[in-house]
Amino acid sequence: MHKLADDLHQKLFNEEDARACKDIDGSACREVPGNFFRIIVSQGLTKIGDAVSNPKIVLPALLTAVGAPLALIGLLVPIREAGSLVPQLGIAGYVRQFAVRKWAWVAGSVIQGACILAMAIAALLLTGQVAGWSIIGLLVVFSLARGLCSVASKDVLGKTIPKPQRGRLNGWSSSLAGAVTIAAGVGLFSVSDQQHVWVYCALLAFGAVLWWIAAAFYSQVDEYEGATEGGANALTHALSKLRLLVDDRRLRHFVITRSLLLCSALSAPYYVLLASQHSQALAITTASFVAISGIASLLSAPFWGLFADRSSRQVMIMAAVVTALLGLVVVSISHWYPALFSLAWVLPGVYFVLTIAHEGVRLGRKTYIVNMAEGNQRTDYVSVSNTLIGFMLLFMGGVTAWLSQWGLMVVIAVLSALGLLGALMARALPEVER
Repeated sequence: MHKLADDLHQKLFNEEDARACKDIDGSACREVPGNFFRIIVSQGLTKIGDAVSNPKIVLPALLTAVGAPLALIGLLVPIREAGSLVPQLGIAGYVRQFAVRKWAWVAGSVIQGACILAMAIAALLLTGQVAGWSIIGLLVVFSLARGLCSVASKDVLGKTIPKPQRGRLNGWSSSLAGAVTIAAGVGLFSVSDQQHVWVYCALLAFGAVLWWIAAAFYSQVDEYEGATEGGANALTHALSKLRLLVDDRRLRHFVITRSLLLCSALSAPYYVLLASQHSQALAITTASFVAISGIASLLSAPFWGLFADRSSRQVMIMAAVVTALLGLVVVSISHWYPALFSLAWVLPGVYFVLTIAHEGVRLGRKTYIVNMAEGNQRTDYVSVSNTLIGFMLLFMGGVTAWLSQWGLMVVIAVLSALGLLGALMARALPEVER
């Protein structure tokens, strides 16, 4: 098996890339091929799990099917996203206690699978408000475990995979997940007009199994021991790391840039809403958008990953510009020729381009922060950045919700302007792949 991994890795990377291990431990370099495929499989499986428990599609449908209050549906995305980001300063202090941090990822993945399975059981046994709040409570725990995996994965990636290969690893795992997301979108067509609880529960149970299999694969990653300074008093150490935003100009610049690049994620629901206003079949529109997002990820993620290995900074710039220009085009169409939105291909095409841009933003900033930091610093950078971004996500989500009272185009125009600012900020960042 080790020989097979070596051969496949050699075919994927040229000899110069395969030997570029200056930034990781010498003994770890020998284990790169095996670790590369273990991490790809693990990340791919969890991304598929995310797709079949999508908080924008599957979980809202599940809450509707069990008769939960409509207000609870609005809590799903904020809890899922910000809930895994905001606590990461404290989580990082806990993770720092472990010299080998893959076990934090394994534990987080096991917990996520258990939470997803428990959601399915709650939906089968409970109804109404009780079922809804049970699922929301489990989602809180799920998000905390997701944050644990996020902190640990960046550090393990930095210790086991050399810089010239990290972007492609993220890209190919996203592409794998994109292929399955296409199938999920196609499958949703068959249940788009049904409210069978067991269908959604079966999807969640399948996702739970994927997380547990991913944990098994990740447990086999060969990771050497790292530093554990700061683990004794996790909370005090974590709070002290906020000082990094004052002392570390490069990290501060990156966090501001990443905050502006949230435009790609925050734009997506408004494009879906715009499509729903121009379609008579909302369920079919939603299912088609799921499939479209999978196709976009499948096709674009390997390109962005390869590009990020050369310059993750340039990836962020290009993806931010595409997001901004797309928004400006949509605003212009709405003002000058709104009838164009009624054409069947226009808004799906817009969402396809947006998803490609968002994939670039995501892969670019993930690769950049891993390559920017070294050693134990990487855990601090990731936790400080993610915690601040969690708060910014809540803040900007509230601002866009407030702006929406003046119409969708106002929100899209403002987010496009933020995207242009993000591209300018990214342009001033230093290169970290050299």
